[in-house]
Amino acid sequence: MAVFLLLLFCSVSSAVKHSLEYLITASSGVPNIPEYMGAMMLDGVQIGYCDSITKRVEPRQDWLKEMLENDTELLEMYTRQCFVIQPNTFGNHISSLKEQFQQSEGVHILQMREGCEWDEKTGEETGFLQYSYNGEDFVEIDLKTLTWIALKPEAAITKQKWDADSVRTNVNKNLFTNIYPKWIKKVLSYGKGSQQRTVFSSVSLLQKSSSSPVSCHATGFCPNRGLLFWRKDGKEIHEGVNPGEILPNNDGTFQISVDLNVSSVKPEDWRRYDCVFQFSDVEDIIVTKLDKPVIRTNRGKNKISNDQETLPDMMIPVIAIVAATVVVFILVAAVGFVVNKKKKGKPFG
Repeated sequence: MAVFLLLLFCSVSSAVKHSLEYLITASSGVPNIPEYMGAMMLDGVQIGYCDSITKRVEPRQDWLKEMLENDTELLEMYTRQCFVIQPNTFGNHISSLKEQFQQSEGVHILQMREGCEWDEKTGEETGFLQYSYNGEDFVEIDLKTLTWIALKPEAAITKQKWDADSVRTNVNKNLFTNIYPKWIKKVLSYGKGSQQRTVFSSVSLLQKSSSSPVSCHATGFCPNRGLLFWRKDGKEIHEGVNPGEILPNNDGTFQISVDLNVSSVKPEDWRRYDCVFQFSDVEDIIVTKLDKPVIRTNRGKNKISNDQETLPDMMIPVIAIVAATVVVFILVAAVGFVVNKKKKGKPFG
């Protein structure tokens, strides 16, 4: 197992590119689940949360808690947004959509992803604002024209109405040209003052059985900008490779796996293959040779014990719509909901 020692801010990235995003989920017809949930993310790490049941803003990082304690006006603003403005707005949106699609019963979920990205090196700033309804993309904003893009035919009515709403357009213009660029830098400045800690990123080769693909597994890195790929003779390959998604760990770090099909690789050619992990914006890399003695398996010398991660458990996918931090985002998939394409009614909004 190769170990890569990085000195980073785990709660706030020291990378050049940063992202700040707000994730909102509003639901209807889901018992024992908050009708409104909001999460605040910085560089892929959850830093704040609120919902309609607890009715309190919950910082998930000590530095954000300190920030809100020192800025009561900001805390009051978040409180109003979390428990008055946004729940009412999203509740009205869901009611309008249910009426539009003639959906009187069942589970219905509206999600929003909004935020910005900032390249600290080039100064480039980009924003994003997207909505999905019942697990399907619905509308997103075009920030160049400040108009809306219908991502499915049923969203055309919403696009037309929102395009004609000059108040909404002006709010979005101010949000993405003024508020977000300042806000992401302010949040980063607080976060970078937090205590620096050492993060170990480890890379292992895993195999369930002799006939299974060899999985290169990297874990313990943050933020979620690690690169993992297989090479042959020093060149990246794609044939016979099955890349995975970056998934969150319980401690705020991340993991990723990429499989290599070795069924057609001759034993004498194994030495020509290696797995490479590179942390974003860091020149150093971890190179792990494809070598049978170092592969961890469910059998033999390198067998994983019961108190360690088992291969099947490690490979369980984390289903996430928009982001992997708000559990209710998977409800649409869980109940097997299929969006009904019914006659259009009143527009959404």
